[in-house]
Amino acid sequence: MTTAFHSNAKKGSKKAYLVLLFCMITIPAAMGSMLLLPMDAESQKNHLKAYGLTYWILSKQQKVQWLLNYRGGSFLLPDGEVIRKECQIRGVSFEILTDGEAQSILDGISSPSQNQEAVVLEKAPKIAVYSPKDNQPWDDAVTMVLTYAEIPYVTVYDEEVLTDKLALYDWLHLHHEDFTGQYGKFYGAYRAAPWYIEGKRLAEERAKKFGYFKVAEEKSAVAEKIRAYVIGGGFMFAMCSATDSFDIALAAKGIDICEPMFDGDPSDANYQSKLDYNRTFAFTNFTLERSPLQYEFSSIDMTRKRRNVPKESDYFSLMEFSAKWDPVPTMLTQNHTTLVKGFMGQTTAFEPKEVKPTVMVLGECKLNGEARYVHGVKGKGFFTFYGGHDPEDYQHRVGDPKTELELHPTSPGYRLILNNVLFPAAKKKKQKT
Repeated sequence: MTTAFHSNAKKGSKKAYLVLLFCMITIPAAMGSMLLLPMDAESQKNHLKAYGLTYWILSKQQKVQWLLNYRGGSFLLPDGEVIRKECQIRGVSFEILTDGEAQSILDGISSPSQNQEAVVLEKAPKIAVYSPKDNQPWDDAVTMVLTYAEIPYVTVYDEEVLTDKLALYDWLHLHHEDFTGQYGKFYGAYRAAPWYIEGKRLAEERAKKFGYFKVAEEKSAVAEKIRAYVIGGGFMFAMCSATDSFDIALAAKGIDICEPMFDGDPSDANYQSKLDYNRTFAFTNFTLERSPLQYEFSSIDMTRKRRNVPKESDYFSLMEFSAKWDPVPTMLTQNHTTLVKGFMGQTTAFEPKEVKPTVMVLGECKLNGEARYVHGVKGKGFFTFYGGHDPEDYQHRVGDPKTELELHPTSPGYRLILNNVLFPAAKKKKQKT
């Protein structure tokens, strides 16, 4: 009797707390009815955490308006004491608006003379990161910024992909990955390194587990599953070598492009001529790098072609789009600056001549004539490819310490990643493609 009483009392207390919390979130505070998270350079002290705060609101079944091109892509939220407190805890700058002030902003945004738009964000997307479970000697910018922004995600890898678990998620990030079965093209410099030897062994074990004779065949099957996920309506984001190696794997389906040190037998004769560019997402007419000693996959990457780009001049500019007619690329380029610091990677940037004409270039380095940030539609889904490894580490090398984002809370380069994270939350309507 006593145990049952205490159990029911606890349940009642918990229920009352949840009701109170809901009311505090949904009932406007006395001083104002809306909160603005400004995202311009002058007003916001932690741009990255502001995305996490926005995601948190969406996870409470509250809607948010993303004010495209208004003060750096600000967010308009419901007001409440709990939300204000959460902003303070996370260090996110906010402004309290009356109903009239909020409506005045929305009226101005809706004017045909303004290249601005208010996009409704409806639901917190379920986030998955494709990343190996075993430790590797490099860090991933996306997982770091998701953790810093306090946006929850689930890690998946080959087993989850091959058993059709991707359907559980709205958004998928491809970690620094090699889908070609050439172990990241690290053979030339690191073939004797313990982490390389162990990684190769684990990859071979995984392939056998799933019934494949070669790692390249297993990785090709994974790439095909991800391709189907996007075509079916998924959102995919990739950085660094996960961009070009993914498209190469699609083009090389059923073709052996691996040399003997990778898979134990010679590559197919004249494999270059057998590539099917119709199967790729972003790139076409590229030439593969045959040498296993070269830390490069193909002619897509511009790393070796940018000798004359000094670090101090290495910036890329974000393209401007019509917020009212092209809200998708506008969302993906929201920032408090149109000029973003460049950064290197195994795949640093993309050869413009090899970007398909149906793919939008969102950011480009004019000094070297390269595409840095591209986006496209595939079937019912979307993909975004972002060149480079770490937006706040110019030339991240194997074994280097990871970036501490507490030192870069307003990073424009990292903001582009988080634009993609919130993109699937937008209210769906017909977009121009």
